[in-house]
Formats: sequence, structure tokens, C-alpha cells
Amino acid sequence: MSLKKDLMLLRKPYYLVNILLSLTYVISKRIPMVCHMLGQAECELDSRETEILFFLMIVIMIRTRKAGSVTMINYLSSSFVYTKVTNLILWFYADIRMGILFAALCILCGLLLPEPTYQGPEKVIYLRGATSLQEEFQRDIKVTWLVAFYTAWNPACVTFAPIFSQLSVEFALDNFKFGKVDVGRHPDAAAKYHICDASTSKQLPTLILFKEGKEVDRRPYADNKGKLVKFLFSIDNVKAAFDLNNVYQNCRTDLAKKKDKKQLKQE
Repeated sequence: MSLKKDLMLLRKPYYLVNILLSLTYVISKRIPMVCHMLGQAECELDSRETEILFFLMIVIMIRTRKAGSVTMINYLSSSFVYTKVTNLILWFYADIRMGILFAALCILCGLLLPEPTYQGPEKVIYLRGATSLQEEFQRDIKVTWLVAFYTAWNPACVTFAPIFSQLSVEFALDNFKFGKVDVGRHPDAAAKYHICDASTSKQLPTLILFKEGKEVDRRPYADNKGKLVKFLFSIDNVKAAFDLNNVYQNCRTDLAKKKDKKQLKQE
């Protein structure tokens, strides 16, 4: 199902155009007709160009894993910046005029074709900092909260956004709510819950489970030595780490008991 969704997304102009931009240099070198049309002196990759492309593959593999990429679309989105920068270097290496043209195309595409955002259903409450979250706790202390602390610019947070939305649709109840706090806009929340919001932070996103207004679990977390334990934010990993199935069933049971008590009082 995930692969089918990814293939559907690939039909969007953003992905098609960026894949084409990412392959422009290799296409120009490996397809003779295109190579001659562009006036290339040689229609083969030399040793320097091969080294640059090989280095690119290594960088993409490392960076996409660090960004928490778990699907084909995640890998592509995380790699587009690196592939386009590499193509820019190669085009300047081959012909400065082609390099300038390629740079202009990248800028134009960035302005006209922003990355598609998740448009599916969600049951997420967007909170304005630590104060807003505390107000929600005080409104009903019996409500369990799963809160994602994120920033809009962090690739791992962007990757996790649709996953969190899907989890909210599957598990949200009146007494089990899903919230999000943008610590880029509300640094007070980052300070209160000890989350580093720097550009090099490995704590973004951070997912915290609250029961009766108190933190009971979080990912990623620090071990006994204070070292951050890496966590891959996939749907299955989040479900397992926070035992969401049992949390959901317990909240559902509590909700049913509350309704039964209310009916008895009315009778």
C-alpha cells in the first residue's frame, strides 16, 4: 500500500521535475543525441565526474537515514538538494554557461513548484507553546496526550508529519489526544521539555506521551550516560515504543465507564 501511494505521488510535477533535474548531467553524458545537441566535447563520464557522483551516492545514503527516511518518497525528498547541488557542480565543471542555466532552472522550479505537503485527514491539535499545553492539561487532567515537538524547516520533522497525522486518525479519542508544538516559533516549549531546537539538533522531532499532565515516555530519549538514543520514526516503531494499542484500549475503556456513570446519574 505504501509503495502504491508513493507511485501515485510521483506523478506530481514537483517530483517529476526534480527527478529530471537530478539526472540532467548523467542524461547529457550517456545519451549521444542529447550530448551532441548540447555541444559536449565528450559523451562519457571522466574519472573526476565519476568520483563526484560516487561521493554523492554515499552522502545521500547517510543523510537520508539520519533524516529518518523510510519510504521511497522520503528518500527522494531528502536527496533532491544534494543531487541538484552535485549537478550544479558538474555543469560548472563542464561549461560555466550551462552551470548558470542550470542554477536558474533550479531557482525557478523552487519558486513555482514547492514540495507537496500532507493533505490527508488528521485529528491533531496545534498548540501555541508550553503555556497552551499546560492549559490543555488543566482543562481535563484525565486526558492522555501524545505531543510532537517539531520545526517546520527540519527534514526529519517534515518526513514525520504525515505519519503523526495518520496515527492521530487511527488512535485519537476524546480522552486520548494528539498535539503538535512548533518549537521554532515557541522556544519556551523546547526549553521546558529540554529539547534542543538548533539546526544541528538530533532531538527533532521529539515525541512525548503525557498522562495526567505528566511525562511518562519520550522518543528520542537520553540513556543513563546522557547519550541520546537514536529512534527511527516509522508508524510501526511509534506504535511499539509508546504501546499505542494498549493506551488506546485503556482510554476507550475509561471513556465507556465515564459514559455509563453519566447515564446512571441521569436515570
